[in-house]
Amino acid sequence: MMEYATDGRHGMALTEGLDMIQLWEGHEKPYCRECSLTEYEEESWGVLCAYNVTEPTLTVYEAQGRNKGTAVLILPGGGYTLVAVNHEGHDVALALADQGITAAVLKYRLPNPESSYAPERVPLADARRALKLLRSTSQTHGFDKESVGVLGFSAGSHLATVAGLRESHDKDENPRFTGLVYGVTRFTPENRKWLETSLYHRVLTDAEIAENTLLDHVSTKTPPAFLVHAYDDETCPVEESTWYAEKLREHEVPTEMHLFPRGGHGFGMGRKEDGTDQWFRLFLNWLSISGYSI
Repeated sequence: MMEYATDGRHGMALTEGLDMIQLWEGHEKPYCRECSLTEYEEESWGVLCAYNVTEPTLTVYEAQGRNKGTAVLILPGGGYTLVAVNHEGHDVALALADQGITAAVLKYRLPNPESSYAPERVPLADARRALKLLRSTSQTHGFDKESVGVLGFSAGSHLATVAGLRESHDKDENPRFTGLVYGVTRFTPENRKWLETSLYHRVLTDAEIAENTLLDHVSTKTPPAFLVHAYDDETCPVEESTWYAEKLREHEVPTEMHLFPRGGHGFGMGRKEDGTDQWFRLFLNWLSISGYSI
């Protein structure tokens, strides 16, 4: 069993001794500009989060016990203004590894005009690089490189959706499946404001509006999806999941969705008192019956 400890106030995973990879080591970071930003951690919504991330990392948790052959890249949320790297990252990775699934947490660069000349491209570039790097460790960690998917939360779920819909020419940069937990898929006035404020940091062009109307890009080639949401989520309405699931169904893309009466937004691994803690076991079961855990 992996040695692990948490901070009782923050639920923070301690990552000493794990395989932490500097995402762009030996390569030029794309869309990067010199800046004076300093990364720091601060508590938000009761959990410790990373701010001003300009040096992305990939932390790999090796599967414990019998390796099931699947690997999952975890994309924490934070609205593209922070990375909830512990609550929606390391805690989830530990649980997956304990179930025989290799997991990796991406602390991606935050889109900031101070650190990038094209901030809107930074998170996806990091996610694709992380998928490629994770696959490159398949022999070391004993998983099937063709059975690698993404699991995203909130803004990380938006990023996971984008990674699935905008296919890369490099197949190693594409997820085989997507787990989408209280994410964003629609192009509403509210979501447009969010994208312009937190991702693009400017007004969207007509071409970018079309690109970000994600529901229009669902096709038969879209990766299978597992969706989780709570009906009382006031940050990302439940329709973000239900509309996406309906689009997937229209294109006959394998989909499973679980909606909880209560849970709000940002519940991470979930809570027993409102039932949201059930999603993790349901996700494991979905991986198994879908043939990813072999």
